[in-house]
Parts: sequence; C-alpha cells; structure tokens
Amino acid sequence: MESLSGHTIVCGYGVVGQRIVETLHEHGIKFVIVEYDHNVAAKSMEKGYDVIEGDATSSHVLKNAGIASARAIAIAMDNDAKNLFAVLTARDLNKNIFIATRANDKLVREKMIEAGADYIVMPQNSASEEIIAEITK
Repeated sequence: MESLSGHTIVCGYGVVGQRIVETLHEHGIKFVIVEYDHNVAAKSMEKGYDVIEGDATSSHVLKNAGIASARAIAIAMDNDAKNLFAVLTARDLNKNIFIATRANDKLVREKMIEAGADYIVMPQNSASEEIIAEITK
C-alpha cells in the first residue's frame, strides 16, 4: 500500500461500498477497501481488489490503507456511530482529505459536519425523494 498516492479509501464493502468500488473501478480510479468482516474482505480480494482487513475506525488500519497520501475516503458502513468515529479519525490523520460518508439520523449528520465530513448522504431521504419524484410526474 505504500506505493499508493492520490487514491480513495472505501470503508465498508456492503451494498453501498460495493457500488462505490464498482464505479471507481469503471473510472480507473485507484482505491483500497477497508473491511472488518473476514469473509467479505476475502471475497473482495478474490476480485483482485486491494483490501485492508480491519476496523475503519482504527488509526492503525487507516494508516495501513495509506490515508496520509489518499485523495478521498468514502465511509459507507451500516453503523452511524462507526461512520462518525471513522470521520473523526480520518480528519485527524489527514487534514486535506475529502471525506464522504452516509448517515441515517439527522442528529448524527450534524455531528459528522462538526467532525469534518465534506459530503454526507442520507439514503432514506434520497430514496424517498426519488420515489416522490416518480409518483408526482
């Protein structure tokens, strides 16, 4: 991982993380996946992806993923508290990194802004807005 620079770190390889990785791969953008679950990490390694198996809230793990030289980090775990802690950790380790994350709760969203997140998506809001847009056409 030491040779990576200007890459994106993707934390969590669930449904959202997989879609992020697919898009990065399609656009030829360098990335590293950080995944806690051994089985999920192994499956992503089988696809030929660079993977760090570990907890994305850990400074040590993010350092191993090359956060010091990364351009961006996508924090896409299914747990708001873990996402918030990962935002705090990422911002502490790299003051200039672009941080995109997800939140399920409005209060957590506000805390993520305070913690240094640059972009926050709320999947429930996005889904409901898309459904409403289609219904009201």
